[in-house]
Amino acid sequence: MTSNRSQGRDGPKRPLRSARLTKGITRATHRSLFYAMGWQPRHLDQPLVGVVNSFNELVPGHVHLQTLCQAIKMGVAEAGGTPLEFPSIAVCDGLATGLEGMKMPMPSRELIADSIELMVTAHALDALVLLTNCDKITPGMLMAAARLNIPAIMVTGGPMDTGCFRGKPACYTDLMEAEASVIHGRMSEEELAEFERTANPGPGSCAMMGTANTMAILAEALGMTLTDSAMTPAFFGARVALARETGRQIVALHQEGILPRDILTEEAFENALAVDMAIGGSTNTALHLPAIAHEAGLELPLERFAEMAERVPHLTLLKPAGRHFARDLYDAGGIAALMNELARHGRIHTGCMTVTGRTIGENIAGREIRNHEVIHPFTAPIHPQGGIAVLKGNLAPEGAVVKRAAVAPEMLVHTGPARVFDNEEEALAAILGGQVRAGDVVVIRYEGPKGGPGMREMLMPTSAIIGMGLGRSTALITDGRFSGATQGACVGHVTPEAYLGGPIALVQEGDQITIDIPAGLLTLHVSGEELARRKERWALPESTRLPVGSLLERYRRSVGPATRGAVLE
Repeated sequence: MTSNRSQGRDGPKRPLRSARLTKGITRATHRSLFYAMGWQPRHLDQPLVGVVNSFNELVPGHVHLQTLCQAIKMGVAEAGGTPLEFPSIAVCDGLATGLEGMKMPMPSRELIADSIELMVTAHALDALVLLTNCDKITPGMLMAAARLNIPAIMVTGGPMDTGCFRGKPACYTDLMEAEASVIHGRMSEEELAEFERTANPGPGSCAMMGTANTMAILAEALGMTLTDSAMTPAFFGARVALARETGRQIVALHQEGILPRDILTEEAFENALAVDMAIGGSTNTALHLPAIAHEAGLELPLERFAEMAERVPHLTLLKPAGRHFARDLYDAGGIAALMNELARHGRIHTGCMTVTGRTIGENIAGREIRNHEVIHPFTAPIHPQGGIAVLKGNLAPEGAVVKRAAVAPEMLVHTGPARVFDNEEEALAAILGGQVRAGDVVVIRYEGPKGGPGMREMLMPTSAIIGMGLGRSTALITDGRFSGATQGACVGHVTPEAYLGGPIALVQEGDQITIDIPAGLLTLHVSGEELARRKERWALPESTRLPVGSLLERYRRSVGPATRGAVLE
């Protein structure tokens, strides 16, 4: 095949996908449009590299991305590529939580993937650098990379610095729990006002094991970022240097012909699952990893999470359940050190290819844990099982998930009476109003992918339970999802969801429910005959109706179950 580029000092150049846009007599107008933007003919002889920038001034995790984007583009140009920046939307889960707006982050994941596909296909780009940081943006961009299967590298914006309140380190999740402490009388409004000015000190993803940092870590574990991309702090110069190196590397990746599906293999997803269990990651990984795998032509059922949880112990415990912060994990050696520890015990496939052009084993070789209080040795774990557990039973026949790493020992097995609410707002009002008591099992339903729709996170109710002093005595079950900031006996993703008439729709006030995390069981103590009678009388609440043709109504029609990643089907 004849190359569309001349041979350079590194040998023959790979054919350009963009040649269909830039070469030939019938492409004179196309070239002219590039010249109108200041490009020259030589730039069209180079790989056209899309730089997807999710910067905006609404999201603290993304407000600093302009500097990183400029560094990426500089690196692309240095390596002989033509960088072409275009934007991506980015929703802040923290700003949306507790509001109708929280119905939007999950649909945004699909919109991000679709919009990147649209731009790349419309403009015949050769390669992609994906600049991201927060919860749904990272998986949405990885989904696009897997779907398009052109050379692609991800850069994350890095975690926020640790906050401080009255001499004690703090972060977002501490502030969430403080809100309920004010209502409970353990903190004054003046103290809360002081706390809120210091908990989140600057740009970056929230400084805990939330979904943003979890997904950044798993992107690195999958091999889709350069080494140390996940945990290098947002405010470090090393973060800018890493972005610039990524720009250079994408041109090399294009030249070498390494594609996302060469990296996103079955073994790479097993690596990600192993790391997920070791870090006690957000339960949202049970939505996002299957969705990314789906785009790569693979299946990743919940059973794989359960299997890996039995093989990989929990090695690091950051906020909210622990006392360490994202910066501590970086200082302790980062994800490379953690993966090297797992590799020593045969839990990492070291031969997996990565965007560095080297294997994961080569990337992590020689990286040692520098603080065993932050990253425990494999032989002395925090918990013998992984951080996420999968539960099944007559209340969740198709499955549910819980962040086992964040559950107090006394709540690993719990039986209590159901307190039933048909939406988050009613549940939150009852918790803060003192109507939920020790021993109760709060049930929040019609918040699933279709029911919400959009599968809102239940961070405010779970934080309220902690703030009201009920974290070690009260459980919560929902067909919605949780923030990575959630802690406690909180079971989410209950499937089938209430909107589809799943058993969670049939729970009545006072029914006894047992959560047995060690046994993997979620049991509603109601006979099958009684549930059948309730099903005959069941009807959807009026509150679930939506305007025909609205974004959420269209999403409801297309979205699949949480157990398959809540992808559009």
